[in-house]
Amino acid sequence: MHASRHARRACHAPRPHLGLGLRPAAHTGGRGLASYRESREAYTEHIERLPETVQQKRLVERLKAGDCPSPPVYFNTYASPPRPMDQKVEELTLETAGLSREDLLTSLDAAFATCCLHVESRIAALVGEGFYTIGPCGEELLAPVGLALRHDDPAALHYRHVAVAIARQLKSGKSMEEVLLDRARGYAVSTLDPVTSGRHCAIGGGTSDFIVTSTLASQCPPAVGRALGIPLAHHLLQESKFPKDAISFVSVGDGSVNNAHFLSAVNTAEYASARGFKCPVLFGVSDNDICISLHGFGWLGKFLQRLDMPVYEAVGLNILDVHRTTKTAIDFVRNRQRPALIVYRDLPRRFAHSGNDREEEYRSLTDIAKQQETTVIAGACQQAVQEGVTTYEKLHGRYTEIMAQAVEAFETAAAEPKNTSRDYLISTNSAALTPVSEDAGPASDFLQQASKRAKLGNKGDVMRKIMNVTIDEALHGDPGVVYIGEDVGYGGYYKVTEGLAKEYPSRVRDFPPDETSLVGAAIGYSQVGLVPVCEIPYSKYLDCGADMFFEAIIMHWLSNGKSPNGMIIRLQGFGPGVFGGNFHTHNSVYMPPGLDVVCYSNGSDYARGWRYCIEQAKKGRVVMSVDCTDLLNRRHVDPDAKDNDLMCHYPEKGVLPFSSVITRDPKGNRISVPDIPEGATAVVTYGTAVPEAIRVQRSPDGLGDIYVIDCPLLSGVPDELETAMTRLDAVLFADVCKDGAHPFATMITRLQAKRLLPDRWGCVAAANTYNPLGTMLTFTNKDDIREGLKGLN
Repeated sequence: MHASRHARRACHAPRPHLGLGLRPAAHTGGRGLASYRESREAYTEHIERLPETVQQKRLVERLKAGDCPSPPVYFNTYASPPRPMDQKVEELTLETAGLSREDLLTSLDAAFATCCLHVESRIAALVGEGFYTIGPCGEELLAPVGLALRHDDPAALHYRHVAVAIARQLKSGKSMEEVLLDRARGYAVSTLDPVTSGRHCAIGGGTSDFIVTSTLASQCPPAVGRALGIPLAHHLLQESKFPKDAISFVSVGDGSVNNAHFLSAVNTAEYASARGFKCPVLFGVSDNDICISLHGFGWLGKFLQRLDMPVYEAVGLNILDVHRTTKTAIDFVRNRQRPALIVYRDLPRRFAHSGNDREEEYRSLTDIAKQQETTVIAGACQQAVQEGVTTYEKLHGRYTEIMAQAVEAFETAAAEPKNTSRDYLISTNSAALTPVSEDAGPASDFLQQASKRAKLGNKGDVMRKIMNVTIDEALHGDPGVVYIGEDVGYGGYYKVTEGLAKEYPSRVRDFPPDETSLVGAAIGYSQVGLVPVCEIPYSKYLDCGADMFFEAIIMHWLSNGKSPNGMIIRLQGFGPGVFGGNFHTHNSVYMPPGLDVVCYSNGSDYARGWRYCIEQAKKGRVVMSVDCTDLLNRRHVDPDAKDNDLMCHYPEKGVLPFSSVITRDPKGNRISVPDIPEGATAVVTYGTAVPEAIRVQRSPDGLGDIYVIDCPLLSGVPDELETAMTRLDAVLFADVCKDGAHPFATMITRLQAKRLLPDRWGCVAAANTYNPLGTMLTFTNKDDIREGLKGLN
């Protein structure tokens, strides 16, 4: 969530009005009339009225005067087990908190930097050079969390927890100047931003940091996936990305505990722990007691009492308690390999949610003024002085030094290049395709064993059996490939995975029926170095995990290729069928940018195609294999003729790249694209519509010779299809999906943009309605194709 999404003002103080995206007239961002610093000076009067600037000025005055109050003391309300009475928060010292003098100073540096960056981000937005204004609301003192975690503990941080990230970066050896500049680049959307290269403003940049998007709590299911995946990767692989005892840390705001992503993740972590699986995940919750405008009303405490995991509590305004309690929670998770949660209590939200938040609409002016008097860093400064670690004079000098460095960082970032190339952004949607040998295939001894296990026949087999051996081949060929889903262990609803759990007991695993956590786990597995195949039991059920699906796909683009989520999503229960109705015979396909979508019409092409898909997933691409229910056990193109033409032999060698199509001449023979005669008529189709098109091909009824082009790739235009278009006089696209939500609509548009469509072309698709139980009335059939071809004449 960023300022443009919420359109909220920061507080009741008057602010100059700037339309969204409109730069002040006096400034063009270092590319024209004025520099960032000059624009800043031009807005001096407005800047001085910003609540963030006012509070920062008060903090500097207190540091200069040596007059900082002690941190407030609060009492336990959430902790489970209760905190021992001999460790009262107000009596903590560096020694009892387990915090070294150096780490306390690092934590203060991180807190100072967080505050200065937040203030400067609001100023940058004011002068038209900053595009993200969400900042910490008391979370500055969470910096010790970043020190309590190890550098090799994977972490996904809530967008307010900047101090945690800065502390981790300073601990890793980065200089303050580097840290400030990198963060400024995020606010100013510089292409030199090490996290997203100017695509968004996000926390991260380290090898163990994972980007958190603006979708509430969406970081949680993948974090549980990483927690489950770390021990699994060590069991399966010779080398792993993370140490065996690494823990997965993920943080959210208190409002996010109500979100389905968070609830799904917590449930899966507790479920895994209850079953005895290692799941070292620590959930961190910062409690502002307000969710943008909705107050907490005591709900968080009641909610936490329901959890079946240890809950730790830290006073969020006491930097020593934050470190002590976080370290205790981390030690529990690391030593016990079980999930836990820590809540950072009573963090005052001093400013609005974001720069455009209309805070005065839901908070009293008195309350706003009171909160703005609170300088959360002051208590930590008093503790540092009291412990003899530093002096107020040094703290004042250090803070003003970081203030000046922050301004310099924004000045540099504002002048750096921004994303200006649409083509370049498109090119980073997914990892580059990796070449795969045309002779790829399993060893002969595997094929003999797998054929015997799956009971393959000499005369060919139905698609389901060949799919089974195809998945077996993928698992056999790479110990890092894992297959997860719902009820996959016993073979699945269509027997596609039958027998595989016995062959690979630790790699073919069932998850509870929750697609959010299932796809989230696949993301986490990929991030720890595994290659997940994630089965969605029915196409319609992808809706239940839709956000995780989109999160998996967008991450390559968002990270500019630094954090891909290579995987295969096997989407079954697609297309025509008489059982289950619309919810088990769904025929719409989601195709966001960066996703490869394939749909095969027969077992032989499926096996060759999957060899290619698996290699792409290993290199970071997200591939979705859409599997048609009606083809799984179908033997005949024409059921009345009993032709057995859908029975296939398992291909020992060969791949089917995304660039390929399969062409059948009017006699049903497979031919290459160059063998299509000039002026031909063809049906381009896929999946269950392929046998329907072949039936029309066999009985043309005056339509003439018809070529059938089977196009498995749905998310792009295969090279061979473009070539085929140059040889056709007429073409009909026959889509399995519903009219209005069908892949061929995009494909046709792209072909037309290149002027590759012949003058005579058309498209038929399934009915623009839902699919009733007990009939195949609404699906694309041979009569639709026949009428479509007639319309071309």
